[in-house]
Amino acid sequence: MNAASHEGTPVQHELLADVLVIGGGPAGAWAALTAREHGAERVVLVDKGYCGTSGATASANTGVWCVSPEGDARERAIAARLAQSAGLGRRDTMGRVLDTTWQRLADLAQLGFPFPVDDAGQQYRANLRGPDYMAFMRQQLKRARVVILDHSPALELLLSGHEVAGASGLRLFGGDSYRVSASAVVLASGGVAFLSKTLGCDVNTGDGLLMAAEVGAELSGMEFSAQYGICPAYSSVTKGLPYVWATFSDDAGRVIDTSADRQLTLARALLEGPVYAVLDRAPPAVQRWLREGQPNCFLPHDRLGIDPFRQRFPITMRCEGTVRGTGGVRILDRDCSTRVPGLYAAGDVASRETLVGAATGGGAPNAAWAISSGTWAGRAAAQYAGSQGSVEGRPLSAAGTIGLRPTAASAGADSLAAEVIARVQAELLPLDKNLFRSQALLERSLSLLDDAWLDARARLVGEGRAGVRAREAAALLSCARFAYRSALVRSESRGLHQRLDRPEQDPEQAHSLACTDVDRIDVRSYRYTEEATS
Repeated sequence: MNAASHEGTPVQHELLADVLVIGGGPAGAWAALTAREHGAERVVLVDKGYCGTSGATASANTGVWCVSPEGDARERAIAARLAQSAGLGRRDTMGRVLDTTWQRLADLAQLGFPFPVDDAGQQYRANLRGPDYMAFMRQQLKRARVVILDHSPALELLLSGHEVAGASGLRLFGGDSYRVSASAVVLASGGVAFLSKTLGCDVNTGDGLLMAAEVGAELSGMEFSAQYGICPAYSSVTKGLPYVWATFSDDAGRVIDTSADRQLTLARALLEGPVYAVLDRAPPAVQRWLREGQPNCFLPHDRLGIDPFRQRFPITMRCEGTVRGTGGVRILDRDCSTRVPGLYAAGDVASRETLVGAATGGGAPNAAWAISSGTWAGRAAAQYAGSQGSVEGRPLSAAGTIGLRPTAASAGADSLAAEVIARVQAELLPLDKNLFRSQALLERSLSLLDDAWLDARARLVGEGRAGVRAREAAALLSCARFAYRSALVRSESRGLHQRLDRPEQDPEQAHSLACTDVDRIDVRSYRYTEEATS
């Protein structure tokens, strides 16, 4: 399969597809399966890791926002979600997510997924054990004859004129480059957690967000990136459920009252000193249920010989960014298109504002979003590919910029990627910079990030695996600038976005913020309308 690339450098592997899916998590898997169901004969899925084991879902249990359409439970669920959305959620999106998720979970059962069964013989579908779920999805992809390229990160999108027409990347084992020419592309590469060591999120470096912005797509809700998860200080598991039964205390043993806002209260306490938790409010039945349902939460305790139900243990808060936050590529949520012809987005790489507003998607809503948006994007991409015909033989151009094509004549310092990542983490991980924001802090961080951008734009590049790391560093830096530029424009506190200097929610700012471009980021306000989502 040797071929000449679009820029004259050799491409070792050349593939042709109707639909290319970038990302092998739940959204990508559903997108690829749905594309096959809707007539796409040649579907290729590329994953940075091993499809079925990499990513946030594969490493944990996840609840699913799954509500029966019968009775009034559905309306009550939507009303509760709307109340939490800080004025940015949409009833119609929530209804469509619930409808699609309900149907797709039924399809999963029909395919043979082993949902647990209660004493009455009824399947319980509102929780998915991540490793089993994603292993099953990989089996379905193989049965549907989806071509899977594991350990093959996409590095940039390809264009045919103004249309997205594929992507190129690297096969990590062997170091061979590849190019997939495709009539439609679905981005399902996940959000960005800024390499905070949150479980399963080391692959979530914001690559798809950068690639989308480079071809002219808008990002939206990037200011809602200050999501942090509670976890033991010696663990990467940021599952919040066990802490419903926790008592928190400071170093001296004084109890910390978290009844008003657990997240912000604990963050403030952590800025003052060590904080501890003990799950002493869980009765024996709940203890057994937690251990059975969330086993990975307890492995770190067990390895250290700590009984978390009786002994205090130190906690921290790890940044989960947009993985459990909200922001991402702006889509028309009827079909997950991006306003760039041929490009679709699904899962955490896409903005979830119409579903969760300014709040976290947590586990259950984001899991339902992955299923539903993956379904919508896969269907729309297949239909678009069918209407466009094959891209075989068309001239393609590369859209990648920072980390791939430095502007300086001498570039490629081996340590630059590590330096860029360290500079991003210094501004995005600390609670007192990202969670508690102010104009002065944001402007200071942006000045440092913009300087890092100029340097990286000029010099950041690499070959082979070093090239992949350079591109990840570029994506992290891009996402940091998108997040803080949007946060500076939103001069209020709303949901995940908290401004110390603007602590109140401003009713005049009940709109969304879209940002475009990668060099000079432009931020504008807009409101979702029926026209925008039809």
